Amino acid sequence: MRLGVAASLVGDALVPGDVSVDSGRVSGLGLAPAGAAGLAVPGFVDVQVNGVAGVDFLSADAGGYARASRALARTGVTAFQPTLVSSPIESVGKAIATLAMLDPMPGARVLPAHLEGPFLSPLHHGAHDPRHLLAASREVADSLCGLGPVGYVTVAPEIEGGLALVRHLVSRGLVVSLGHTDADADAAAAAFDGGARAVTHVFNAMRRWAPRDPGVSGVALSRPDVFVTAIIDGVHLARETVQLLLAAAGSRLVLITDAIEAAGLGDGTYHLGDREVHVRGDEARLADGTLAGSVLAMDRAIRNLISAGASLELAVGAATRAPARLLGRPDLGELRVGGNADIVVLDGSLEVARTLVAGGEVYAA
Repeated sequence: MRLGVAASLVGDALVPGDVSVDSGRVSGLGLAPAGAAGLAVPGFVDVQVNGVAGVDFLSADAGGYARASRALARTGVTAFQPTLVSSPIESVGKAIATLAMLDPMPGARVLPAHLEGPFLSPLHHGAHDPRHLLAASREVADSLCGLGPVGYVTVAPEIEGGLALVRHLVSRGLVVSLGHTDADADAAAAAFDGGARAVTHVFNAMRRWAPRDPGVSGVALSRPDVFVTAIIDGVHLARETVQLLLAAAGSRLVLITDAIEAAGLGDGTYHLGDREVHVRGDEARLADGTLAGSVLAMDRAIRNLISAGASLELAVGAATRAPARLLGRPDLGELRVGGNADIVVLDGSLEVARTLVAGGEVYAA
């Protein structure tokens, strides 16, 4: 099957010509004759999304996941990590067990869960209910991971037992990110040396950078082995901060949405776990004004990043190759002959025109 596109983004190269797909795989790139319009790029990968389209992943059933999968595909996402915020352990366990029973989805692929908590700092709990935070515990972590697919955990390494938990989770093959943390530079460096691979929504809910106390954000930006995840929605980070990230992190920058169930639905009152969230415009906040996730879509995050000065190649890479590398998933985030045909076709305004997962069309504008 030919897609009829004018060009494709293969690595950092714009390749003129059409793309073909057969049996769920990319079978040709740069084919003549080229289509009339459209740019084929790898499917987007979101490593932090709490919900979308009225679905909160902490309480979602199989039908909710199907609705979310379709909604995310409309924004170009072809694979996502359901993110579970700090909540009663029983609720988190039930959500993980639901993941274990899911059938293949009609839209974006469901990846193993991202546990954003409960092993976080009470000093930087953000929108997380501090009543649900716990000291770092291998036993609790292992119990949760035993209930279903978990692939990624955000940890504050400076809390009691935090560094040991980082090392333990890494030894189990999980991706560890540092976030909601008061870690100083030494604690952050020790955790990264212990195998942590990323920082969660950089500059938000963490110790502030200072000239002689750079904290986790400063350490992450200074290390070439650390990925930096960021919410580029015009709310969480100033434009100049985004430009700093582009200069310092470059290809290590990973776009996340941190979207909540309100994404795609407009203003109103919603939930993030058991917390009530008020949405107005682009802002999602608790009653006290604390930011509580976002209503961002991944295609818009890419356009926002380009507006801040990123090249098309870097911006798309921040939603495709970079998160795939962070997760250690060479089957995601790349267009290559023989690779998975998870593909997004963008129009001239970089809006999503089509989304394909395993070569099957799951969205068409």
